[in-house]
Parts: sequence; C-alpha cells; structure tokens
Amino acid sequence: MKVLIAGKGGVGKTTISALLSHILAEKGYNVLALDTDSIPNLAQSLGVSYEEALKIVPLSRNEELAEERTGARPGEGWGVLFSLTPKVDDLAERYGVSIKPNLKLVVVGSIEQSKEGCLCPSIALARAFLMHVLLSEKDVVVVDSEAGAEVFGRGLAEKFDAMVCVSEPTLKSMMIARKLIKMGMELNISNVFLAINKVRDTLSASQLYAKVFSDSIPYTPISFDENVVLVENRGEGVDAIPKSSEVYKDVESLARKILNMKKRSKVR
Repeated sequence: MKVLIAGKGGVGKTTISALLSHILAEKGYNVLALDTDSIPNLAQSLGVSYEEALKIVPLSRNEELAEERTGARPGEGWGVLFSLTPKVDDLAERYGVSIKPNLKLVVVGSIEQSKEGCLCPSIALARAFLMHVLLSEKDVVVVDSEAGAEVFGRGLAEKFDAMVCVSEPTLKSMMIARKLIKMGMELNISNVFLAINKVRDTLSASQLYAKVFSDSIPYTPISFDENVVLVENRGEGVDAIPKSSEVYKDVESLARKILNMKKRSKVR
C-alpha cells in the first residue's frame, strides 16, 4: 500500500506523515517512509536527532552515488551521457535510516529538474528509486511530498493507492486542498482522504468542510495539540507524543480509515 501525503506548505504534512508512519509500524506493518521535499525534515519528526539528521545526504543530492550508478557526475556539463535506469533496488537497505525494526526512512529529496532545467544524474537516480519503490511490493510506503501541486506533474501520483490531503481549518486552505484532491482524483487515485489539521473548534471545521466539500470525500479532524509543539522544541520525534494525546488518537483514527480501505480492496 502506497500512501501520498500532500498539501500546501505549512499545514503539517510532515508531522502527520511521521505520526502515521509510527502508528502503522506499531500495528505490525513494515513501513518505508520517504521524504521527497526539497527541504527535507521528516527525519527529525520521526525521531532522528538534529545532529544525525544534518548528516543525511538526500539521494537527489548525492553526487558520488549518482556517479557510481549512472556513470556521470552531476555538473559535468551539457551533452554528458548517463543511464536513466540505474540500479536502485539496494538503496533502501543501503541508505535507509532505521527508526525501529519495522520502520525505515529514506530521504529522497526533491526530484524536480535542476541545473537550469537539465535532468542531471542525481535527479535521474532519485526518480528511478522512487519509481522502483512505488512499483514494488511493500507493506506500506508513506511519502511526505513536496508542498503544493508539483507531485502531480511528475507522472508519479497515479502510482499511489491512497492520498491524504492535509489542510488547515481555514477556508483558503480547504479551497487549495479541494484543488489538490481534484488533481489526485483525475490521476485515478481511487482513495482520497482529507485531514483537517490543527483543529481547535470541531464544529467550525465541520461547517467549513460542508461548505467546500461534498460528503464523498471522507475527512478526519486532527486536533491542535500542544504536545506537538513541546516535542518539536525539545528536538524529539513524534514518537515522544503521549498515546493518550488528542493528536495521536486523531491520526490513529485516520490510520484505521486507510487500513479499512486496504481491507476492502482485498475483498474485491
């Protein structure tokens, strides 16, 4: 099962990606979390220390690895020939960060074209790895995506079984989420969920939802919780958030909805 976490910047995609990854792992699934943001910080949210997170080189910026696998070093200039189908099936094992026995993180980084528009070897490597993961058999893959609509233009969104679009409880944020959800559905992502994050007033959030969305888009309110701020300020991961907290229980509810979707698809 491949789950895409999408949404505009600042809505809390990374926090929800990390919590969802931990919760699914605690339920016994083997989880691979992928950070595809241009400014990756999923490692810290998962519980990697700030110092260790700084040492992680995203696949899309790993020039030595790109040269090893594609035959060319990024920045060598125009006209350089390199492989667009490099060996990538060992990268999760070789470069993955083990968070717990059944939860691993790979920092992919942005796979947008760089170097003034050229498809450089490191970007080609990162794209090949991401495509390999999305097409291979894994228990659960959770992808913390780039903010906005960029992911829908990469030819990757249709590889996902489900999309969780994260929104804040404001009209503007929900309107943006509606556009992203429409784009995902147009790419045949059959299971779409809305997570309304940082909710202080459930009634107000539900009224905004009813104003912007039809009932066909299931939504989960995720409570604003000071525990999130506290653990982030202490440099801890979301696994330090008490399981009795509102935000944990809300994301666990979201996880159950996603898993129920997986069970229904098996029945079919």
